[in-house]
Amino acid sequence: MSIATKVVDDQFRALPLSALADAALSAARAAGADYADLRVHRLVQQSIRLRDGRVESVSDSTDLGFAVRVIVDGTWGFASHADLTADTAAQVARRAVTVARTLRALNRERVELAPEPRYADAEYVSAYAQDPFTVPTPEKVALLLDYSERLRAADGVDHVTASVLQVKEQTFYADTFGSRITQQRVRLHPQFEAITVDPAAGVFETMRTLAAPAGRGWEYVTGADGTWDWAGELARMPEWLAEKVKAPSVTAGPTDLVIDPTNLWLTIHESIGHATEYDRAIGYESAYAGTSFATPDLLGTLQYGTPIMHVTGDRTQEHGLATVGWDDEGVAGQQWDLVRDGVLVGYQLDRVFAPRLGLERSNGCSYADSAHHVPIQRMANVSLQPDPERDTSTAELISRVQDGIYIVGDKSWSIDMQRYNFQFTGQRFFRIRDGQLAGQLRDVAYQATTTDFWGAMEAVGGPSTWVLGGAFNCGKAQPGQVAAVSHGCPSVLVRGINILNTRAEAGQ
Repeated sequence: MSIATKVVDDQFRALPLSALADAALSAARAAGADYADLRVHRLVQQSIRLRDGRVESVSDSTDLGFAVRVIVDGTWGFASHADLTADTAAQVARRAVTVARTLRALNRERVELAPEPRYADAEYVSAYAQDPFTVPTPEKVALLLDYSERLRAADGVDHVTASVLQVKEQTFYADTFGSRITQQRVRLHPQFEAITVDPAAGVFETMRTLAAPAGRGWEYVTGADGTWDWAGELARMPEWLAEKVKAPSVTAGPTDLVIDPTNLWLTIHESIGHATEYDRAIGYESAYAGTSFATPDLLGTLQYGTPIMHVTGDRTQEHGLATVGWDDEGVAGQQWDLVRDGVLVGYQLDRVFAPRLGLERSNGCSYADSAHHVPIQRMANVSLQPDPERDTSTAELISRVQDGIYIVGDKSWSIDMQRYNFQFTGQRFFRIRDGQLAGQLRDVAYQATTTDFWGAMEAVGGPSTWVLGGAFNCGKAQPGQVAAVSHGCPSVLVRGINILNTRAEAGQ
């Protein structure tokens, strides 16, 4: 299905956006601000959840407000409100200036913004064909019910859950440099899970669909865009689940792994995405989200992985959850290198941190999840690039392994506060024997340090294996904020990674 040409909804355009900007920015200047910006933020969400063919919940919410940021004598001030009137905007701007003056005595680092071109009357709408909020809720429930019944009809499936979370995010940004930017992004996450229960043993097992959340419309859930084979996956899930229940437990120890992108995206998120956030690397998140082993003194020298490792930050990837036209500081979306030839070469930055690293421009990583939260440096779509020379298939990577495991789908994970020591599990684990898949295994987790893991990567798959994964719920900051982010990657082959038996580790 082709992506239709979209415009920002009339309902958002009808808000007094220009009047708010004029009132706030002029009031901020008059009160003594050296710089000011205004951001109107509207977040529309719907969540639908079914269990065993019955609607468990349908919830709808809309959050709307505006925020004003100012810089006064090198110090930030911030204030927000839900009343979208020009008088309130002027009052909020003056309050932000008062906040900045109050905080000035505590500020030890003068705020300097990296320059950015002016974008007057700019607009961006994400790539989707059918706005999910234009689809009647009963129609959406009916589709989830249809998919659920396909699973419930299979032998060995005792329970089925189905859900879809849909988000429409709209923003208007204006600053004293002259930029005025309107944006609209749509994203959703459909998910189905089959559960089998053994009452006699008191245990259960699950199998979940692997379709990632994406910056797409309702066409993604219906399958009309051809992106995901829902019918094929739903038909095979009971078979995979039955095989998983009977699968032997894994033998712990060093093992060669072929990791599918449906699993690897989360390893990238935790061990690269968070580790290359500049604010973490210099200690700004240490009280809550942690720090990073990849500190700025190692930039250009840290051997993150093997020479075939090429990781980019990207705010332009089509259908990416962190894809924007401009970030929340008016910086245009870009792509740049984080790891090149296995070496750390870059960070994710906003307009304040870029000058501190000696860069002339931010790479556009500022975001706030609400009008009432301050924009902070947030993650771009961080992705491992495929083999540029050869379209190596996943099957070919598997053929290179004599005795190993093929890992599909994400599940639980753990990583330390420096993003260095980690372990990950998955949805399905297939034994590899003599280059062929030989049935499933159970109780598998892989464990490593970040540099040991990426330093053991022998091969990456080609472009045909590259898949965009991601999550809606990346958390950071105090007060806490949540951001959606995607991570693309190919299948990879890594040698000699330590495998844990999770059942044995639990003392069972």
